[in-house]
Amino acid sequence: MTTHGGFEPVFCTIVPPHVLDKLAQAEDPSLAGPARRTLQRDAFERTQRRLTTVIGASAAAAVADGKPQRTIHDARHGTDLPGHKVRGEGDKPGKDATVNRAYAGLGATFELFLQAYQRDSIDGNGLPLNATVHYDRDYNNAFWNGEQMVFGDGDGEIFLDFTIPIDVIGHELAHGVTQYTANLTYFGQPGALNESLSDVFGALIKQYTLGQTAAEADWLIGAGLLAPRVTGTALRSMKEPGTAYDDDVLGKDPQPATMDDFVRTGRDNGGVHINSGIPNHAFYLAATALGGHAWERAGQVWYDVLTGGELRQQAMFVDFATLTVKAARERFGDGEELDAVSKAWEQVGVRTL
Repeated sequence: MTTHGGFEPVFCTIVPPHVLDKLAQAEDPSLAGPARRTLQRDAFERTQRRLTTVIGASAAAAVADGKPQRTIHDARHGTDLPGHKVRGEGDKPGKDATVNRAYAGLGATFELFLQAYQRDSIDGNGLPLNATVHYDRDYNNAFWNGEQMVFGDGDGEIFLDFTIPIDVIGHELAHGVTQYTANLTYFGQPGALNESLSDVFGALIKQYTLGQTAAEADWLIGAGLLAPRVTGTALRSMKEPGTAYDDDVLGKDPQPATMDDFVRTGRDNGGVHINSGIPNHAFYLAATALGGHAWERAGQVWYDVLTGGELRQQAMFVDFATLTVKAARERFGDGEELDAVSKAWEQVGVRTL
C-alpha cells in the first residue's frame, strides 16, 4: 500500500523514449532495428503493467528480518517473465557475469536503504527482490514493472549490458520505493520528480558502494552503459544536466538544469526523463555544498520527504522543494543543511513556499 491509499505501480525504463525514438530513425538498420524492437517491447510491457494494475498482481511473500531475499532469473533471450531461476539468496557466484552483477546490485540497493535509512527492502517490509537478465534479443533497456527488475543485454552498438552500471539497478529499484510511498503520478512535474528521485537514490547507491564523498562522485547516471562508438559519458548528468552525450545518432542530451529551460512537451509522459534534470541538479548542489557522504544529510532530507506522508501524488517541483526545506529544518535545525537545501532550489529557479 502507499501512504495515499492508492497502489498504482507504473512501468519505468532507464532509457527514455526520446532516446530510442531518435535511435529508431537512424539510417543504419543495425542501430534502428534494435531500437524499434525495444520501443515495441516497451509498449507491450507498459500495457501489461496497466492490465496487472487493474486485475491485481500476486502478492510476494515478505519477511522483515533485515536481510535481502534475492532471486535472479534468466530469460534466455525470451520475453516470458520471470524466466529460469539461476541464482537464489546465498548462492555462490556463477560464471555468468550479468547474473552476478544483478545479484550484487540488488544487494547494494538493499544495503543502502537498510543501513542509511533503516528501510527493510523497497517496501519497508522485507519485500523479496527479483530480477530477470538476458531479456529479449538486443534489448536496449532495463525496467521496473511494479513487481521485479528486468535487464536487457543491449545491442552492443549503442548500449552495453544494462547490469554494468550499479546506479541503473538502484534507479529502477528506487521506483519501487516511490511506488510503495509517495506513489508520484508518472506524468509532467510529478513524473519528473519520480524520475529524479530514482536518479538521486541510484547515484547514492553507487556512491555508498564505492565509499565516495559528494566531491569524489561523478554524478553520472549510467556511466559505462554507452558503447565505445557513442560520443557521450552516460545517460544523464546530475552535475551538468544536458552534457551527458552529444552524438550524431543519439542527438544531444536535452535535460535542463534550471527552470529557465524547462521543456514543455507531450512526449515522454510530459518530459519526465527530461525535466528531471532540474530537481537532479538541485540535489547535486545541496549535496556538494554540504560535502561528506551525500546519503547522510542531503539524501536523508530527500528520503524524509519521499516517505514522510506529506508528498502528494500530484506534487509539483515547488511542493517538493518546500517539503525538503521543511524536512531539513525538522531534522537538522536552522543550520547549514537548511541553508544548502534552500539555496540549491533557488539556484535552479524553483521557489519554496
